[in-house]
Amino acid sequence: MNILILGGAGLIGQKLARALAKRGTLRGQAISRLTLADVTDPAPVDAPFAVDSLTCDITDPASVAQAIPDDTDVIYLLAAVVSAHAEEDFDFGYKVNMTGTLNVLERARALGTQPVLVFTSSIAVFGGETPQPFTDHTIPNPQISYGAQKAIGEILVNDYSRRGFIDGRGFRLPTISVRPGKPNRAASGFMSSIIREPLQGQTANCPVDKDFPHFYLSPRKCVENLIKGAEIPREDLGLNHCMTMPGRVWTIGQMIDAMTAVAGPDAAKLITWDKQPELDQILQGWRMDIRPEKAARLGLEADESYEDNIRYFLEDDLPA
Repeated sequence: MNILILGGAGLIGQKLARALAKRGTLRGQAISRLTLADVTDPAPVDAPFAVDSLTCDITDPASVAQAIPDDTDVIYLLAAVVSAHAEEDFDFGYKVNMTGTLNVLERARALGTQPVLVFTSSIAVFGGETPQPFTDHTIPNPQISYGAQKAIGEILVNDYSRRGFIDGRGFRLPTISVRPGKPNRAASGFMSSIIREPLQGQTANCPVDKDFPHFYLSPRKCVENLIKGAEIPREDLGLNHCMTMPGRVWTIGQMIDAMTAVAGPDAAKLITWDKQPELDQILQGWRMDIRPEKAARLGLEADESYEDNIRYFLEDDLPA
């Protein structure tokens, strides 16, 4: 079993690699090689099998071909330009998120072995005037370029799967919180920073009101679901291989209350409340009544509470 993680230098890519190293198997087979690829060198991961790291630019077909050798069994396509960045740089967003995805799919097709391909999409495919709730049968109506690019990726994954070129499956990720490390260029980045920084004694700004709701999942549960998602039998995916990963809706106020319940009242005092007009257009396009029923039937799970999200951050990430 040879596995490739494209986006292997990122938060989820690194956590997924460590989880696979600890597990040692995928789809009932022992892992023999894990390759981490990204535009920057991924950090090494200790494992009882071979782990390779390499640089890969998914906008370059030759680079993609080098990263995906003929004996690749499973491809995790996590690499992407995130929301606010894709909105700021229209051309670059489409180059990476659309053309890059197509390059990976074309290389997977050229293998002729129907490799499993796990594609991470986003709840940003939803929005606008589409009636809520958003179910497994809701037509995407993205209101930002990132969402449009991910919706295109879903269509490609479905069509390449239908044609028998890949064994594809796509999962629309909720906003991942609490993310460790430095803020990225996602519009939702403050949804981690208002927890992460105060828990480390630093200030953080929240640009929305306490009653602002959003759809969340912890990094730990996201990785668990990506592993389960790769193992779903193809025949159980139905005619649409893309679905929303389970998550839960919490308001900003509920998140802060959870932090206080787990870590005490001092952290919440470090949050400031200054609006950021440049985020308003993106945030106003989001809708959060999401019903991920198909993924739940297939065994994927949400966090039980946002207190759990806080505890996972304290256990998994804060010590580092």
